[in-house]
Amino acid sequence: METRPKEQRGMLVLGGLLLVVGVLALAGRGLGIDAFELGWPLFVIVPGILLLALAVGVRGPGGAALAVPGGIVTMVGIVLAIQNATGLWATWAYAWALVAPGGVGVGLLAYGFLTGQREFIRAGLPVLGVGLGLFLGFGLFFEGVLGLNGPSIVGAESLLAGGLVVLGLVLLAGGLLNRRPSA
Repeated sequence: METRPKEQRGMLVLGGLLLVVGVLALAGRGLGIDAFELGWPLFVIVPGILLLALAVGVRGPGGAALAVPGGIVTMVGIVLAIQNATGLWATWAYAWALVAPGGVGVGLLAYGFLTGQREFIRAGLPVLGVGLGLFLGFGLFFEGVLGLNGPSIVGAESLLAGGLVVLGLVLLAGGLLNRRPSA
């Protein structure tokens, strides 16, 4: 059985995906379906998913390099879809954390899961965790304390201050426990 070089496999995957997207777009136009009306964020989500699929097809260092922008672009599209559905555009004040570093973590995780490479899963989890933590922290501040999209949340300032204390204690404990003896 003949195996194809990585570059050729990547081109075949990308070519096949572009063919499918083009046929679906032509079919939609022929049936009178307006893709912009259905959800213009799909024009961002689909290329992100295509990059992730291409990453899996290429594999190796080139695949990992495509997975990261694929995760970022996909997360941008998901955030835009949620904002488009809710009209809460001001959430960009903190939703950026879902895009980067969150999207980087998503790309690494997806690549790791789809290719069975655990090192990418281990690398992606903490990056995604940082993105989610930043999103929640800034979201609590902007929505809870400042009331960006409505009234502020009672007790949000205390919750945010308590969270900072806990985070500070965790970081201090981690720094003290990971000290190496001096030579």
